Amino acid sequence: MLQFFEQAKKHLENDAIIHDGVIYKYEQLIATSQKFAGILLNNTPDLNQARVSFMVPPGFDYVKTLWAIWIAGGVAVPLCITHPLPSLEYVLDDTQSTILVISKEFKEVLGPYLQNSNISVIVIEEINDQQLAFPELLPPIEKQRNALILYTSGTTNKPKGVVTTHKNIEAQINTLIKAWEWSPHDRIICVLPLHHVHGIINVVGCSLWAGASCNFTAGFSPEQIFNLIGQNKLNVFMAVPTIYYKLIAYFETLAMENQNTLRECMKKFRLMVCGSAALPVSVMDKWAQISGHQLLERYGMTELGMAISNPYHGDRKAGYVGIPLPGVQIKLADEHFVQVEDQMPGEILVKGDNVFKEYWQRPEATQATFTNDGWFKTGDIAVIENGYYRIMGRQSVDIIKSGGYKISALEIEEILRTNEMIQDCAVVGIDDDEWGELIVAAIVLKPEFIKEFNDKKVSDWIVNYIASYKKPRRYLILNDLPRNAMGKVVKNDIKKMFV
Repeated sequence: MLQFFEQAKKHLENDAIIHDGVIYKYEQLIATSQKFAGILLNNTPDLNQARVSFMVPPGFDYVKTLWAIWIAGGVAVPLCITHPLPSLEYVLDDTQSTILVISKEFKEVLGPYLQNSNISVIVIEEINDQQLAFPELLPPIEKQRNALILYTSGTTNKPKGVVTTHKNIEAQINTLIKAWEWSPHDRIICVLPLHHVHGIINVVGCSLWAGASCNFTAGFSPEQIFNLIGQNKLNVFMAVPTIYYKLIAYFETLAMENQNTLRECMKKFRLMVCGSAALPVSVMDKWAQISGHQLLERYGMTELGMAISNPYHGDRKAGYVGIPLPGVQIKLADEHFVQVEDQMPGEILVKGDNVFKEYWQRPEATQATFTNDGWFKTGDIAVIENGYYRIMGRQSVDIIKSGGYKISALEIEEILRTNEMIQDCAVVGIDDDEWGELIVAAIVLKPEFIKEFNDKKVSDWIVNYIASYKKPRRYLILNDLPRNAMGKVVKNDIKKMFV
């Protein structure tokens, strides 16, 4: 039997999932998942790693479906509930999914695909109690089996399916259980998308492995989050910088009395984590003032789960992602994959059981992303300073080669965000005959400064903080920065705006 299932059996009477106030015990989750696995098996002994796509809102039904797929021997392919039909069709076709599990609310959006497909469709709400029964026999599941396919964001090319095995998932969860000291007493809310490793592994996977409870609400609402905080129903929170920014903005609208009550409640939290995108120091500092917690930043990606983390105990350094997690090997290497000297920037290379198996049906892409001796090439550049890793940016996007210099876009962004006129920004490099790449910045202004902004004022200001060769040469004013589902700025979209 799968290890996650055995873990759940240790906590039968604990609250597993709380969905819009309804409590589901681990005993109920286990039983329902087994019965639903019987529906998926449909009198066959084993799904034998058939791909099962599912489009289900976050909550009990989502977890039940995910667990059932694994119990039945299938490979889970979670679909983003907000993606348009072409994106969904791409994943369904690319994975060659044979079964599709959906909630009835998505029948309409998927209708055109279903009319022209032979895929077996299961609508959760249309299953009656008579159909649900414990299967006579469940297949044995080896850890080496494929378990999950998640798709990378794919800003320039078609997204690639990242295949992780049950062994990979166990490693990704266990390293966080150990490093972040998860326990059955923890209570977390999931505010992150569940077609992404952050939500699936860091929140749902870790909480249910530990015997903790995971809360779900309908959509993201700062008011709902703070209501739960004010009722002392949470003690762990994980989000992306965009969410923390929205929570801060909402908090500042509250009456002082309510703010003080929430401050006292947040002081009781055990852990608050931020990741998936660079955390501006200003947001970290503001959240610390509000909550009394310095956010724990970490580093990971779809192919790895998490690899580096600031310590649970000890100093959490702003602008740094910390040290390698237990069981994860890290080194920084040059363009020849030779380890660089201390305090020199290099590409992050990773080894460990947490590293994914392959890109789905893309052997050449898989081979290209590993060194000859088995290190995964992340494409991210970092430097070690005083024992802590600092991310300088992506080779392809956040490292700008201008005038013979390698320049970190993240460094410039951090400086720009300290300007009183600027609410948010994104720095990119665009092709230029003179400079190689010209440094440009898309900025979101605070409403009160829209009329007074001009390029020269910011250019004159920024050279007080960074070398002149690092300053942006052009600015573009936007109402909002383009972002993907995880809150990451889609920089290739920004590049196109400057053409």
